[in-house]
This record gives sequence, C-alpha cells and structure tokens, in this order.
Amino acid sequence: MDHLDRLESQSVYIFREAFNRLGRVGMLWSLGKDSNVMIWLARKAFHGHVPFPVMHVDTEKKFPEMYEFRDRYIKEWNLNFLSGKCPPIEEMDPSLPPAARSAARKTEGLKNFLATNPFDGIFAGIRRDEQATRAKERVFSPRGATGAWNFRDQPPEFWDQFNTDFPPGTHVRIHPLLHWTEMDIWLYTQRENIPVIDLYFARNGKRYRSLGDKDITNPVDSNAETLDEIIEELRTTRVSERSGRAMDHEAEDAFERLRADGYM
Repeated sequence: MDHLDRLESQSVYIFREAFNRLGRVGMLWSLGKDSNVMIWLARKAFHGHVPFPVMHVDTEKKFPEMYEFRDRYIKEWNLNFLSGKCPPIEEMDPSLPPAARSAARKTEGLKNFLATNPFDGIFAGIRRDEQATRAKERVFSPRGATGAWNFRDQPPEFWDQFNTDFPPGTHVRIHPLLHWTEMDIWLYTQRENIPVIDLYFARNGKRYRSLGDKDITNPVDSNAETLDEIIEELRTTRVSERSGRAMDHEAEDAFERLRADGYM
C-alpha cells in the first residue's frame, strides 16, 4: 500500500471500531475540506452509506458557498442530517478575546445539541498538525459530561492500540483524521475526486486555507487556482494553515481554553 492507502485503511478501522464498540455515535460536519474527507472515509467504511447522523452546529455565519455545498451533498450523499443552532455571542464568556468569544458559540451550541440528542461518541475531523493544542489529542478521547477536555488525563495509544472500553456515561470524541496532514487531505481529495468548496481556490490572488465563520476567517495570499496548484503551493509555503483564522492571532491561551471547554 502507498501512503494514502495506509491512511485510508487506518481511518476506516477507526470508524468501524467506534461504530461497533461505542453505542450511539454521530459525526460533526463543519463543511470544510477535512470533514468532507471524513464523510468520504465513513462512506468507504460502511459500503457507500453513513450509518449514523451527521450534525452541523450552525453559527448561521458561514459563507453562502458553504451552505450551498451542505444542502447539495446532504442529498447526493444521502445523509441523515441534523442541525443545531448556536446561542448569541452576548451569552459567551466576556473575558475571551473577540474572535475566540465568537468561536465559543459553537462549543455552547454543541453542548445544547448533545443535551437533547445524547451520543456516546462523536466523530470530529481535527488533525494534530493543524494546531499545537490539537497535537495533544488522542484518537479516542474521553470527555466530561459537558464535553470538557482534560489533556492531562488521556489514555495512551501506543502502536495504534486504541482504548474503547470506557465507564458507562463517558462521552467520547473520535478523531479518524488525527494522523493526517493538510497535504494528505489535499492529495487524497485529488485522488478520490472529492467535491471541494470553491473558496479554497484562489480568486484575485487570495484563497482560503481554512474555512470558518465569515466574520472571523480571512483569505491568504495565493495564486493556487487548482488542486495541483494547491498541492504544489503546500510543498514550499511557510504560511500557517490557520493564519486566516482571527482567533489564532489572539491571546495564546484562548484556543486552549476553548478546547478544554469542549471546542471542536
């Protein structure tokens, strides 16, 4: 097997382990490149069908292109789609910096959603290489009842031996893409011909490396107008993937505070 085959195989294994061992599971769908690859892998794991709900915690501040993509592929991929709304920013912790405070709406929206739609496990499309705090994650990550994450209290996962035996009532986040990189995501997207939101391609010298809410996400300088050009750009760029995320330019502990509280 080549590198992408090995990544695919491991992710498919993670999906099947979680589905068989954790009871009721669901998947978070942020509509971006990572979660679209995650859905693609889930469909491969279960013979073309995603056998659990796919959830979008909606801030109602995504780009129009993202909502158009969502509505189209709910139908084309035959997804069991669920949507949850986020509370207003006025209800968020005022001590957070502005962009982090806006992003915190997703955490509270997810908590509210899970309070009425309980799941034993939730698939999320995070990667270790994307952000330093996420590098501390595990593939099967136990959480508190509210989704709170204690990075100091995580099970060891040596040689891909994943702990799936948790006490009753434990909420688990499962990360099938944790071992992937941004380059892997784009190479796999190219190989599999996975649909891509146009915002990732350059227009007038700008493109989005990472997609979030339109009021706290900015494009980066780029002339990459095709998948081939994006992949070639990534071979040489020194620009961070999340450089367009306003939250990542605020207080150093803002992201870690959000993650500890249950942020995706």
